[in-house]
Amino acid sequence: MTPILRLLLATVLMAAPPAAMAQMELPPIPPSVEDSYSKLTARSEVAEALAAIKGAGVRMFEEQVRINEVPAPPFKEQLRAEYFLKKMREAGLPGAYIDKEGNVIGVRAGTAKGPRLVVSAHLDTVFPEGTDVKVREKDGRYYAPGIGDDALGLTNLLTVLEALNKSNIKTVGDIIFVGTVGEEELGDLRGVKALFRDIKDIDGFISLDGVGLGRIVHHATGSHRYLATFKGPGGHSFSAFGLPSAIHAMGRAVAKIGDLVPPAEPKTTFTVGTVAGGTSVNAIAATSTIGIDIRSNGNAALLEFEKKVLAALQDAVNEENARWKSDKISVEIKQVGDRPAGVTPIDTPIIQAARAAMPRVGAQVRSITASSTDSNLPMSLGIPAITLSSSGTGGGSHSPGEWYSPVNNHVGAQNVFLLTLALTGMEGVTAPPARQASSPIKDTGNHGHPA
Repeated sequence: MTPILRLLLATVLMAAPPAAMAQMELPPIPPSVEDSYSKLTARSEVAEALAAIKGAGVRMFEEQVRINEVPAPPFKEQLRAEYFLKKMREAGLPGAYIDKEGNVIGVRAGTAKGPRLVVSAHLDTVFPEGTDVKVREKDGRYYAPGIGDDALGLTNLLTVLEALNKSNIKTVGDIIFVGTVGEEELGDLRGVKALFRDIKDIDGFISLDGVGLGRIVHHATGSHRYLATFKGPGGHSFSAFGLPSAIHAMGRAVAKIGDLVPPAEPKTTFTVGTVAGGTSVNAIAATSTIGIDIRSNGNAALLEFEKKVLAALQDAVNEENARWKSDKISVEIKQVGDRPAGVTPIDTPIIQAARAAMPRVGAQVRSITASSTDSNLPMSLGIPAITLSSSGTGGGSHSPGEWYSPVNNHVGAQNVFLLTLALTGMEGVTAPPARQASSPIKDTGNHGHPA
């Protein structure tokens, strides 16, 4: 028996939800939502589709490995996009296409004028070109950069599409399946921004991202990203000693930013994530650059802390110039990331349906929380959106040691399958829920229930 099969046949009990979850004051799920799921799960074609997904666990993981081993570094997702387009067409959407931005899009038309729901996962990884993405097994874990984030989400998307088509289930509303580009790193959500720029009638959005079924992201953490480039005259470290250094100015800036204290509520974070510059060890640096990430669950807090970071950059320039009685150092600040904030309220139908779906497949809601994902964009536009993690276990996301174990990996796909049916409606069985808008960039500073 293979290691994959041993894992998938293992009996694993779902852990109890955290105590904090039990203390949340969540609104009751309306009877109409539970009634919708009762009607859906009573249908033989739905039951057969759920069983088919359960039986596809090994095949799902094999596809996850294949997807992961097609490189998709930031801004170079084309190879994976072409592979994913092929798989989407094979799964039943021959009209699927790659748009101008690089997204893979396929529309499964509904039977009537109903809501248009996007089910998406992102094609790109956070890892640079040349990263070894081959999957390797060790002690029941499968290691590879991107294996959970987001080869897993892409696999679940294909699984849901295939289950719908093989069961011949007809939905009232359209389902738009999308593999997006630009979710990671400095992609700045360019894929999902293009999607909503080009398609104007989207009514709801689900993003599949990461490992750990039971997590519902309903609050979009806003982020601003900057490249700060310090410039100076440069020179020989000995003969030109006395000239100001771009790297020394950069060092002052990093130290100043590192000493800043962000507010604890709403949660606000920062990091200087990259540094570069200089030409040789015996030269006074003429240029240096740092990359800065600032995030917050509140827009006001984000903007206020951003002012302090930008001020620290200029203060560092002034100090370096003063140290050498010069005016030769300057800093050029370029914003390279703007992920908008927003909220899908807890009582929105998409969240009510997501909460009710999980127990139907033997899972539990573990957290309703904030994060920065593709869902940021639709939330900022007032379109109901959530991001869901998928099943299995894993760790090390965004690190070379990222790993995944496909125990009960089918459950996440079952969950998305049922949720998609509930939100789009099944012809002759259920109607889609009425739309309730999200809260675009609404800032009270303390939304939802952070994990």
